[in-house]
Amino acid sequence: MTKVDLIHALREETGLTRRKAQAVVDTFFGKITEALVMGERVEIRDFCNICVKEYRAYTGRHPKTGEHIHVKPKKLPFLKCGKELKEMVDYKRTKTEQGGKHQ
Repeated sequence: MTKVDLIHALREETGLTRRKAQAVVDTFFGKITEALVMGERVEIRDFCNICVKEYRAYTGRHPKTGEHIHVKPKKLPFLKCGKELKEMVDYKRTKTEQGGKHQ
């Protein structure tokens, strides 16, 4: 699913105009981004938790040349799926593997 697909689905489900649906989606992701930039943790119950992990500098290796390179410290977003989302995805996979029957 892309951002455009999400906007379209929101329009279909709520009857919002395209412009209003896009504003909702942009606001939602914008606020999540702002919180992460400020170092805050984002928790969307039953879906996921997102936090920022800090990584120290280290000496790496360029994969093509084998040359040793210095990798600067960095911060990256880290997403952990919620238990209910994991179970829903696994249930769907298990159901498909068993021809629609869940044990």
